[in-house]
Amino acid sequence: MYLFPRQLLIKHFWTPKQQTDFLDIYHTLRKQSHPEILCYLEKIIPLISDVGLQWHMTELCTKIQRGTHPAIHDILALRECFSNHPLGMNQLPGFQMKALSRAMLLTPYLPSLLLRHRLKAHTTVIHQLDKALAKLGIAQLTAQEVKSACYLRGLNSTHIAEERCRTWLGEWLQISCSLKEAELSLLLHNVVLLSTNYIGTRR
Repeated sequence: MYLFPRQLLIKHFWTPKQQTDFLDIYHTLRKQSHPEILCYLEKIIPLISDVGLQWHMTELCTKIQRGTHPAIHDILALRECFSNHPLGMNQLPGFQMKALSRAMLLTPYLPSLLLRHRLKAHTTVIHQLDKALAKLGIAQLTAQEVKSACYLRGLNSTHIAEERCRTWLGEWLQISCSLKEAELSLLLHNVVLLSTNYIGTRR
């Protein structure tokens, strides 16, 4: 058992060093799906009917590819694209749902119908938690609670200072609490969009 603590011991039994190492390993696994997810966003740009939204999507993808952390308004400008065709939760193809599942540390080895149902349920829970957290206030969270909240939402917070984690979580909550239920595909993709180039995440 002690030779394989990541597989056989629950998180509470990990040493502090093991916890950092294992969270790094899990983040490396989920980060492998990021290029695939971003590539699909680029690929569907011609399918977006509104020319202005096409421009916004092109700008967002270009910023992320160049290593720039996007602003909140860059992401929220695209909410309409994620509420219906081509990026609404019910329109996502199987391969994109598999990539998003990996980004959420969920198994991708399920039929498309189950993948969609689980991603919807998972994102809805996070959205509800975000509303409750916004009401409570980030200031009420301990440093460990802040880091855990960030990690759950896609940021590898293990090597980022607490204040920067609080700033990032504040950005996430601003986006999340602005979204309606029909736009939750954007929140799902935000796991990649908001975390990829944040300070300290390039490891």
